[in-house]
Amino acid sequence: MLEKLMIGVQLVFTCVIGMYFLLQLKSQTTTKANIYTESSRKLEKMRALRAISLTEPLSERLRPKEEKDIIGQEEGMKALKIALCGPNPQHVLIYGNPGIGKTAAARIALEIAKYSPGSPFALNAKFIELDATTLRFDERSIADPLIGSVHDPIYQGAGAYGQAGVPQPKPGAVTKAHGGILFIDEIGELHGVQMNKLLKVLEDRKVFLESAYYSEEDENIPKDIHDVFRNGLPADFRLVGATTKRPEDLPPALRSRCMEIFFKDLSYNDILSIVDHTVAKEDIEIENEARTLIGEYCENGRDTVNMLQTAYSLVKLDGKMKICAKDVEWVVKAGHYHKRYSKKVDAAKASIGKVNGLAVTGLNTGLLLDIEAIAFHMKQKGGKLKITGIIEQEDLKMRSSTGKRKSMAANSMENVLTILEMRYNVNIDEYLLHVNFTSGLPVDGPSAGLAILCALYSAIFNKVIPNEVAITGEVSIQGLVCPVGGVYEKIMAAQEAGVKKVIIPKDNMQELFKEIDIDVIPVETVEEMITYVFGENIIDVANRAIHA
Repeated sequence: MLEKLMIGVQLVFTCVIGMYFLLQLKSQTTTKANIYTESSRKLEKMRALRAISLTEPLSERLRPKEEKDIIGQEEGMKALKIALCGPNPQHVLIYGNPGIGKTAAARIALEIAKYSPGSPFALNAKFIELDATTLRFDERSIADPLIGSVHDPIYQGAGAYGQAGVPQPKPGAVTKAHGGILFIDEIGELHGVQMNKLLKVLEDRKVFLESAYYSEEDENIPKDIHDVFRNGLPADFRLVGATTKRPEDLPPALRSRCMEIFFKDLSYNDILSIVDHTVAKEDIEIENEARTLIGEYCENGRDTVNMLQTAYSLVKLDGKMKICAKDVEWVVKAGHYHKRYSKKVDAAKASIGKVNGLAVTGLNTGLLLDIEAIAFHMKQKGGKLKITGIIEQEDLKMRSSTGKRKSMAANSMENVLTILEMRYNVNIDEYLLHVNFTSGLPVDGPSAGLAILCALYSAIFNKVIPNEVAITGEVSIQGLVCPVGGVYEKIMAAQEAGVKKVIIPKDNMQELFKEIDIDVIPVETVEEMITYVFGENIIDVANRAIHA
């Protein structure tokens, strides 16, 4: 009887367990069917989304594909090819404002390098592009899209490797770029931790990963993962970093490993070339006045194409065929565009107390600006000095402290006054002197000193300054003309403005300047500048008295 009872109990348990597994199997089948149905529905939805596409933006369609499409960056492109297209390509930092062709130039340079004799870049070399402003990483090293990381078994999603206790190496962009170019836009925004890791990779040309779950003696770990932990991931690439920051804002350790290249802001003529290229390619009709207006309000290629596209859309909306000046004016007003600063000189004119000065603005872009001066002799003491248009005080950042000091432009003004008093017998206390920089841009730096001296000398002694001359140079209290920076960019700005002759410090003179279609005159002393500009005899000038 007991035996029959036990058999009955076992039979019941067997039925219960059988029913349980049957229900589980049915549930799994139902779940799989539901997942499959949901997946099919989402897949169809995704395919429907992919079937929808808008017209390609004009800025994307006109992105440079060949070297000839890069407008206004001939010098920068040449430097980039020198850095990348030889048998020993270098790491590169490209400085320049947005929309002037840095990314496109790097892509094109790699394509040129692939076919250059002796180049180590293979025809299938990759161009991996990242943006440092959106590049984020996990400080626990779970994920690092730049350098690479290790997915340890304890992390969710480890899958079969996790169940086996095997750490999984995840290659980053430096490994994906192996044998090619790693382009990092806005590299100056890269996190300090990532920057240091990147510098180590540039030195080792490989990435070494670590994990507490890795053991060399563990035979369960696949051979390929053993190889990664023992020998590292390959990362032999060339870095091309682009930035809108100034060189001094980037880590010296990065700069020391790279060739630095400067892309200039696009000139008025460069903008017109982009307009002409766009309207020809897209078959757009535009009046010449509208064309020149775009040149006056745009400073980079992206803004140029966007303004042109907006004006063309406006024309189409109004049912017209040709872009007119008023259409561009509407775009300027709606987009709050600001007119670019540009100056053209009339070489036939001459002025008293007004001289063409030279400066550098932004990232090594030359600028021609008016410096004007008046000098009113008061016949008695009680003189006054006014300076407008310059930065009078600047922040001084040092390694361990910060401070403030009088600006270099203000110091240059004081040097000029000392020279006028000591060398040209001018009693400053008897004059109302006013020096003004008319560009509307805050001016700083010592390079305006020689031009300020010229303007004041002209105003005090009523001497005419030829308008065909532009001047740059620092002056010392001993009357020497000291070297300044950005001379090449200043000379090019003067040439574009129609200046015929440029006076520069003798120590800045280079053979390269002789190839430029402009007369470059090096001077060593302020007397040489006075003699050249005003035709004065040096001895007579030195002996001049205020009432002579």
